[in-house]
Amino acid sequence: MKGEQDAVIVLAGMIGSGKSTYTELIANTLESEAFYESVDDNRILEKFYEDPKRWAFSLQIYFLNTRFRSIKAAFRHKNNVLDRSIYEDALFTRINYEEGNMSDAEMDTYLDLLDNMMEELDNMPKKSPDLLIYLRGSLETVLSRIKKRGRSFEQIDQNEGLLEYYTHLHSQYDNWFATYDKSPTLVIDIDHYDLENPEDAEVIMAMVKKRLNEIRQEEFISVVK
Repeated sequence: MKGEQDAVIVLAGMIGSGKSTYTELIANTLESEAFYESVDDNRILEKFYEDPKRWAFSLQIYFLNTRFRSIKAAFRHKNNVLDRSIYEDALFTRINYEEGNMSDAEMDTYLDLLDNMMEELDNMPKKSPDLLIYLRGSLETVLSRIKKRGRSFEQIDQNEGLLEYYTHLHSQYDNWFATYDKSPTLVIDIDHYDLENPEDAEVIMAMVKKRLNEIRQEEFISVVK
């Protein structure tokens, strides 16, 4: 399989949508390198959940920096999967701004830095992923998975206002996806698939391989025209 399906694939989706689990499945099946966004190494994330107005800007700068580093590393290889990418980052920042967790000055600073980073990506030999996979599902499914994985600081019953934040973020994901134009895409409905079921995992991988083959064919046709 290695070399046959070489591609830079990025995952996108709500908190709790299963990006890391999908990344592991896809990377193992395609013999790709997996890039994970570490929660354990993030000293700001839990502080953000405790006091979002104090830590939102710091958290978004942290994420922007780590995602920029990951996407640069991924673009130097031909065969890898990222469980979160820089392309979604502005959505989370905008939600924090709309929630009143960031000031106008902080938002402007963030956007200026993001623009600067995106210009750097445009100058790399590989400028965009081959495929973005959007894990789309209901808020109920996402909340159920957040509860199941058990991170205490993510639980809505322990943090007043967190459900409102999740609801606001979830309501904007489809709009963000509709504007995404950096690469071909694939939508997976997480309400209908459970990767703990081997049959569902096989279906998912068949979908991914089919979409990659379609992309290869489209690229070939564009070259020979």
